[in-house]
Amino acid sequence: MSNEHTEPLDPPHPPRFETKIAVLLRDDLEQWQRLNATAFLVSGLGPTLPEVVGEPYEDADGTAYLPMFRQPVMVFEGTKDLLAKALDRALTRALPRALFTADLFATGHDAANRAAVRAVPRTSLDLVGLAVYGPRNAVDKVMKGARMHP
Repeated sequence: MSNEHTEPLDPPHPPRFETKIAVLLRDDLEQWQRLNATAFLVSGLGPTLPEVVGEPYEDADGTAYLPMFRQPVMVFEGTKDLLAKALDRALTRALPRALFTADLFATGHDAANRAAVRAVPRTSLDLVGLAVYGPRNAVDKVMKGARMHP
């Protein structure tokens, strides 16, 4: 019998995070648009907020894999109007945020993405997605009125 301590794969009580990562998607998007926007939205969090990223992974053979977020990403959906309200709430609370506009579905690279957003005043952005990170209660207030993505 070994004296080594091993962590259980599924602890009996998962940790309750004091922070939350949430993505809000417009409810009229096609499936491929939802997936594409979600991937782009969360990609901005890790490099800017290193505390959201866990340790690298390794399998039993010693093959290394990249680290991922240390906590779940909650995905919600709502109307275009709700997205605009959520962005205002995120700005009011000074939460880190990423946005995705409908124009980005037609661009082909990073510089074009930034130019498409820069060309439109905030109140006129055709928002299709928003990602926010911060204290659990603040993120919950930003997502007020949204429903869990099916």
